[in-house]
Amino acid sequence: MYLSYFGLSEKPFSISPNPHYLFLSERHKEALAHLTYGLGEDGGFVLLTGEVGTGKTTITRSMLEQLPENTQVAMIHNPALSELELLASICDELKISYDSQNATLKSLTDIIKRHLEMNNKSGGHTILIIDEAQLLAPDVLEQLRLLTNIETDHKKLLQIVLVGQPELQELLKRNELRQLAQRITARYHLLPLTPGQTVAYIKHRLHIAGCDKGIFSMDAMQTVHQLTGGVPRLMNLVCERALVGAFAKQKLIVDSDIIKKSAQESLPMDFIATDDNASKPSGYTSYGFAFVALFAAGVGLSFII
Repeated sequence: MYLSYFGLSEKPFSISPNPHYLFLSERHKEALAHLTYGLGEDGGFVLLTGEVGTGKTTITRSMLEQLPENTQVAMIHNPALSELELLASICDELKISYDSQNATLKSLTDIIKRHLEMNNKSGGHTILIIDEAQLLAPDVLEQLRLLTNIETDHKKLLQIVLVGQPELQELLKRNELRQLAQRITARYHLLPLTPGQTVAYIKHRLHIAGCDKGIFSMDAMQTVHQLTGGVPRLMNLVCERALVGAFAKQKLIVDSDIIKKSAQESLPMDFIATDDNASKPSGYTSYGFAFVALFAAGVGLSFII
């Protein structure tokens, strides 16, 4: 509807997690560096957390595009499963045949073990990625830990990436999960964008969609940050609605008034923007810039530079 009016080739602010639109702020670079570093280690678990809409799924998909061809990936999107259901889902994702009528925890674990050993012997690598991992029950998490016991003398045969909301951090603090927590080789908590990154983010997405004109005024972009708290998904909702509103009014520039109106129409009614950008969860990002510097030097993260 508004694409040709603004000279756009496609919608720049879709909420679908498209890696093509991935905006690599310093925080996103750190997150990618931590994931890549963790998967390069011999440990069992890598952890990525963040509030809803901060870009966790997009980062994960971008990471998947960079994995070696000999990597088998099992992706679980709905982890509200029992232990047996989770093992069956892993088998389905890895295309492992099993008797669904007579499946038990032991039988599924045994065939997964055989598959991992065969894949490793042929030079392959296996990764399990669980999205929305805060929904995992403690006994299911313990079952995952047991899967990471499948190993050679030199490495784990299954690496697991847990992606979830901040509640996942609290879940992993439970006493019965302390053994799992000790196997996390890399972790990162993704924060919302800063005001400056918000401006760069909007310009970046417009550029990818084929337009380098200043469609959004500087005041409008600052207002976007104030009203969304720098959460990319919410920014997309507001900016998409703003383009529609500007087109309806036949305006070539989106101003702050259009942004405010668009926020009223598109943001959740109970949403209150907060400035979390100055806060940094203890133990999560203190070494972030060191990771970025390390990988920028050529150690496994050339794809983010």
